[in-house]
Order: sequence, then C-alpha cells, then structure tokens
Amino acid sequence: MEGGFIAMPTDVILWILGGLILISAVMSLALRNLIHCALFLMVCFLGLAGLYLHLNAVFSGLVQALVYVGAVGIILIFAILLTEGGGTETGSHLGSQWRTGIGLAVLLAFALLGAVSNSPQTTQAARHTEEPTVREIGLKLMTDYLLPLQTIGLLLTAAAIGAVVLAMQEPKPRKDETP
Repeated sequence: MEGGFIAMPTDVILWILGGLILISAVMSLALRNLIHCALFLMVCFLGLAGLYLHLNAVFSGLVQALVYVGAVGIILIFAILLTEGGGTETGSHLGSQWRTGIGLAVLLAFALLGAVSNSPQTTQAARHTEEPTVREIGLKLMTDYLLPLQTIGLLLTAAAIGAVVLAMQEPKPRKDETP
C-alpha cells in the first residue's frame, strides 16, 4: 500500500495501552468517589506495567505491577476505607481555580516538550549499550544497595503502621458510663 499507514500489532498494543493509561488517569482525577479514584489509579499503574513489559523492560514492569498495583494501591484503598473517606462527595467537579490549573498544565506541557525535543538523547543518535538483566539488577540490589533497600522497606512499613494508628477511632463512651 503506497503512501498509506498500516498499523502493526505492536503499534496497536501501544495505542491501546496509551489510551488505557490516559483514560484511567483522567478518571482518577475527575471522579468524586475516592474509592473509584484509587481503583482507576491502580488501572493506570497496571497500564504502565503493561507498557514497560511491552517495551521489554521486564524488571520495571514487574516492579510497577508488584509494588505500585499490589502494594501502594492496596494500602491506598485500605487507608481510604479506614478513614471513612470512601463516600460520594457532592458539589462541583471543578474548583474556583480550574482555569489557572489548565493554563499551568499547558505551560508545563510546552516546557517539557521543549526540554525533550532539545535534549541530547533525541538530537543525537542513541548509543547502543548492553541492558542489564533482571538477575544483575537483583544482585546489585542485594549486595551494593541492601541498606537503602531495607531502609525504604522499614520506612514504608512505619508509614503503613502510622496510617493505621491515625485512622483508628477511639471508642465513644456510653451514656451510662462515667469517665
């Protein structure tokens, strides 16, 4: 077919994943119910994991799926349910500053587009370097970066415990009991 565009299967997959990511990101911002927002955020994270896996970044894709979808998403929903923030809110979807927000978003998009288009990676031919394997990354994490990895794990555990403690409500005294 001369002069026409023939979509390859990889192009179709990238467009589907991109659409899924974009729609779920917009829905996570536009909805008023916090549980629905968190679920759409998890769908966005899952779409990013699929994108990484499709681009042969296996380690990044698996980390995205396990850490963000599995851990962060569940902790987020858990925190929303513990703080009773899952109810539907009434009111306008747009605040009073929505025009300013859109203007700043467009300005930021143009700044990022200019930075990416003028970066050396896009203006020069990319050098081919050997990509590390998942095994090499795992060995590096468990040898050279073991202390930072354990520190981050401890910090995340402390944050989860703190969120549970803050979300716990003290039982209200009964009317017949005196303090």
